[in-house]
Amino acid sequence: MKRLDVRLVFGAVLVLAGLLFLLDNLGVLAGAGDLFWAAMFAVGGAAFLYRYATDRTHWWALIPGFTLLGLAAVIALETLPLGDTGAISGGIFLGAIGLAFWAIYLTRRDFWWALIPGGVLVTLGVVAALGDKAQGEAVGGIFFLGLAATFGGLYFLPTPQGRQTWAAIPAVILGAMGVFLLVGAAVSLSYVLPAALILAGLVLLWRALVPRGGE
Repeated sequence: MKRLDVRLVFGAVLVLAGLLFLLDNLGVLAGAGDLFWAAMFAVGGAAFLYRYATDRTHWWALIPGFTLLGLAAVIALETLPLGDTGAISGGIFLGAIGLAFWAIYLTRRDFWWALIPGGVLVTLGVVAALGDKAQGEAVGGIFFLGLAATFGGLYFLPTPQGRQTWAAIPAVILGAMGVFLLVGAAVSLSYVLPAALILAGLVLLWRALVPRGGE
């Protein structure tokens, strides 16, 4: 693959910087300076991705590449007049880092471990993006279900080492915790917890009082 001429990159950067600062000075585009830094982070991210594209052994370049692109998107969202984007911006940044790890797995199937930080970070990004729309038990439920989906994907997705059967255990446990918390968000735990205790007690009483075969 032909290498990119560095002069082209720096030339484009200088032209973009000049245009943005000119628009800022003319009052046409407020916050052009911030957009310039967003563009710089985007260029840096693209440079790391280009590094990976030219040499696939440099898989590590995907992490700073996606991270810088996510940071550029956050700065752009905060600068442009789009209203309150604080929660969404946090979700985009965390999600971008998570996508980097997923990209590592897609290009290196032997790096199955990358699915775990990728799933955790994307889940945190979703929770952060929800902001005030989800609170209390609902946030915990979404978080645990996201982790359950992460380990569930690790169980089902192929790897050169074979299926990671151990991942089914945390997937089931985390999924059960997530469902319980979401139920608790929909129905007050003041009813769910007593009902669960009563049910458990009735099961124990039934097993103790009702004779079983052979006894």
